[in-house]
Amino acid sequence: MSYLLRLVVPDRPGTLGAVATALGAAGIDIVSVDVLERGNGVAVDDVVVELPTDRVADSLITAATSVPGVQVESLRPFAGPMDTHRELDLLEALAPAGVGTAKVLAAELPRVFRSGWAVVLAGTSADLTVLAASDAAPVLDGVPLPWLPLTTPLLLPSDAEWVPLRWQEMAVEMMAAPLDPDGTAVLLGRSGGPVFRRSELLRLAHLTGLAATVARLPPA
Repeated sequence: MSYLLRLVVPDRPGTLGAVATALGAAGIDIVSVDVLERGNGVAVDDVVVELPTDRVADSLITAATSVPGVQVESLRPFAGPMDTHRELDLLEALAPAGVGTAKVLAAELPRVFRSGWAVVLAGTSADLTVLAASDAAPVLDGVPLPWLPLTTPLLLPSDAEWVPLRWQEMAVEMMAAPLDPDGTAVLLGRSGGPVFRRSELLRLAHLTGLAATVARLPPA
């Protein structure tokens, strides 16, 4: 069973190595590590691990927090691909996409951000058009989206007033970024956390900007 473990660790040499040693001693294999943020003496890391069938998920928390100063921000099952070149794969897919840019983004962004789903939207909350959606994306009919049309990247936490009660109960964390000046936007979500960080939002804005630029390029 694979899990995504988000850790807040002291930003000093050897800390992540100590975490790896503690997880290894508990029979837990690290598959990948992404450093999301660094600052104020701490780092935020996303760690994908494989847990042996004879271990419970709580053993991940016990092992990680046995290292002084390490905190577990969230833990959830992870079923995504175990690749380490997700953004490069996205850019390669965008290059020949042309008018299919929205479909590529909806399909690939969940892999890039290890989220549950992605939707490419256009219009307003009252007049919404879904241009593309990933397989696990929810139906947005009747869901108020007061932040549309979107002009700037936004973090959309699950406890916001507009979020449906069912989504709040499932802790559906979201973020969104504009794709073009005409009101097209990309919405990403994941159930059960972890919350999207500002660094992830900036990455999303950067990637949507690149996608918009690629889409405007004339065919080779």
